[in-house]
Amino acid sequence: MDWAADSAARYAQRLGKPAAVYAHELSLPVREQEKTFIPQFLDQAGSANADALITVNPRIPLEQVDREASAGLARDIKAMAEGFKGRLFIRFAPDMNAGWTAWGQKPVEYVGAFRAVTAAMRGELEEPIMVWSPFQGRGYPFGKTPDEAQPGSPDFAALDTNSDGAWNPEDSAYAPYYPGDDAVDWVGLAAFHDDSAGGPPVNTLPAADGLSRMLGPAEPGQAATDTDFYASYAAARGKPLLLETGALYSPASGGPAEADIKSAWLRQVLAAPAAGYSSIRAVVWNERVEQRASGEVAIDWRLTADPGTAGVLAAALDESRFLTGTAGTGEGGNAAGGAPGGRTVSGGWAWLAAAAALALAAVVWVLPFRWATAQKWAYADENARDRRVDMLRGMAILFVVVNHVGLTSLFQLLTQETIGAVSGAEFFVLLSGAVLGVVYGPRVTDNIGDVVDKTTARSWKLYVTALTVVMAVFVISLIPRIQSSVLTAFTDQGTGGAGSAAAGRSYDMYSDVEGLLQFPVPAWLIPKILLLEFGPWQFNIMGLYVVLLLLSPLILWALSRRLVWLVLLVSAALYTVGALFRIRLLPSQFEDSFPLLVWQVLFVLGMAAGYHRRPLVAWFARHRGVLALCAALTVAFALFASSNPYLSNAYDFRLALLPDALHQALYSGYFGRTYLGAGRLLNVVLVVITAYTLLTAYWKLLERSLGWFLIPLGQATLYVFIIHVFLILALANIPALKLGNIWLNTGAYVLVLALVWTMVKTKFLFRIIPR
Repeated sequence: MDWAADSAARYAQRLGKPAAVYAHELSLPVREQEKTFIPQFLDQAGSANADALITVNPRIPLEQVDREASAGLARDIKAMAEGFKGRLFIRFAPDMNAGWTAWGQKPVEYVGAFRAVTAAMRGELEEPIMVWSPFQGRGYPFGKTPDEAQPGSPDFAALDTNSDGAWNPEDSAYAPYYPGDDAVDWVGLAAFHDDSAGGPPVNTLPAADGLSRMLGPAEPGQAATDTDFYASYAAARGKPLLLETGALYSPASGGPAEADIKSAWLRQVLAAPAAGYSSIRAVVWNERVEQRASGEVAIDWRLTADPGTAGVLAAALDESRFLTGTAGTGEGGNAAGGAPGGRTVSGGWAWLAAAAALALAAVVWVLPFRWATAQKWAYADENARDRRVDMLRGMAILFVVVNHVGLTSLFQLLTQETIGAVSGAEFFVLLSGAVLGVVYGPRVTDNIGDVVDKTTARSWKLYVTALTVVMAVFVISLIPRIQSSVLTAFTDQGTGGAGSAAAGRSYDMYSDVEGLLQFPVPAWLIPKILLLEFGPWQFNIMGLYVVLLLLSPLILWALSRRLVWLVLLVSAALYTVGALFRIRLLPSQFEDSFPLLVWQVLFVLGMAAGYHRRPLVAWFARHRGVLALCAALTVAFALFASSNPYLSNAYDFRLALLPDALHQALYSGYFGRTYLGAGRLLNVVLVVITAYTLLTAYWKLLERSLGWFLIPLGQATLYVFIIHVFLILALANIPALKLGNIWLNTGAYVLVLALVWTMVKTKFLFRIIPR
């Protein structure tokens, strides 16, 4: 489950009964905040009289998972599990046969690490159940990685199970990774109904024999082969089987209904023991909402979110051989469902906090009108360059850098949808359009040719920059011992509005680019590279800017002909079509996260506002009531965002102003990010208007306190955006930052942001890196 937004008590309420086993993930080495989360998780499981499955995900290379590291892990788990009375399952590094995990397809190191962990667990814990759990082998070896085992290496020899000199689908998907009967208590298998194969999500009804094909025959007519997982590893070895499963449903992809897909798969799972798969002793269903590809397309795996589907599950469980948990009498379990490690303010205190926020906003609004001294703080710079816009752009790029680096820190308290259901990307696009309108608007009437030349040249520079960064990252990924997967792959983490960390599949952002190392290079590969179909997900928005800049002269020309009404009407129509029908115009990677038909609306709004900046500012100055309404709505949106049940870390807090189900329904329906839900679009516009007004009224105070840092960044956003890619890579290769220590990571952010600011102020490599 998504333990940051859900709880065992809530799950039991939705299903009508608790589960018999609950699962949670744990890092190796154990992160500091996990020493709070895991005991709370075990408290919840214990309150339901349930067993607990702890999945250990190593954050260090497998060769470092030695006796000492394993002993430390075992001691930590023993301390965290003190008082837990249920059975404790330890699943070390699952999906080890797949390339999408950091520990995947390294059989020699994996077997040694698993055996070390088993020995340590048995030495510290009372009867731990060690679970070995690969991913179902259909499609093995799946997508290989740039650091895959090479011929002549011990790993390659282990992977080439038929000794034909090649590692391919003819080789065993399981045998190289098996640690031995003496080290394994239960076997597990991850077997999901998911026909998307790592590409765009596809909703399909499960084949009637979908699960049995993944498991292999229950009673093979001849000697079981390694491909027959159930017969070889459960039945033949007398090992109980833990099945991890779920059925993919993407709300945006069309096709069969969610209930039909999930109920069909559920029937296969629950019928399996009676159909001969009697060694299946436990089923763990993925009860989460995840993000895929570039982290924006929501996939809903849950069975109990919809009351109708939950009812089908409850009835099917009653008719099956499977058991559920029983309600406990303990006081634990986080029955209120608050996110572990953070703080939830509910009831009257939450509304009091909301009232205080509104009162503070009212004081900030009234002060410049009522206090003569405050009137001296107003913006009075008459230069052509609007430094307020620079400061807003600095804030936007700061949000982008912090969120893309992704370290758990105090900075997340400010950047992760704190000021509303918005992110730095939306501000970035809208303000880029505004700058273009301000800079080229005065020139377009008399010199359209010059505008075309300059915007085309800028677009070409961005395109060349994008290609350079994409290929530079690919070359770096070929260097041994550099952990580049932070840029070359995206791992499902559930970050954003949907929920918390959800370790799962990773998607290769450079799939097939290794064809460049072949001779001759495949002819189909070059167009894909030139169309920016590959690259770091943190950088893919660059392709959107390339296209929008090419279109900008036409938009500016229409604005110069006083056709702003037509420009906005066409833009709104394109946005509506794109949002409703999910039309993809280009094969470029940016279309996954920033669909052109949808995201152009922010750029066009910004251009129109920038072109008409002075009349707009004068109009708002005459209509203060409208500005007051914008400010009030901005505060209301911020309070809505504060009700998000997802908490970024142990120091985060939320105001439980809305029931979680209502908040999630509103967020999913109106605040989606990829296709810019109407609520999110309105929120972005309101925040920009309010922030611009705030800067206008309190400029001298804000410039002195924040402007010295934000304005230089805002004046060199492209430069910062480029270098942040390589800073992400550098930070990902510092082992200490993988431990999850909030204070250490916060210090790292301070140093990185100071470095970026210093590089901008000293114009470091300005002659080489575009600004």
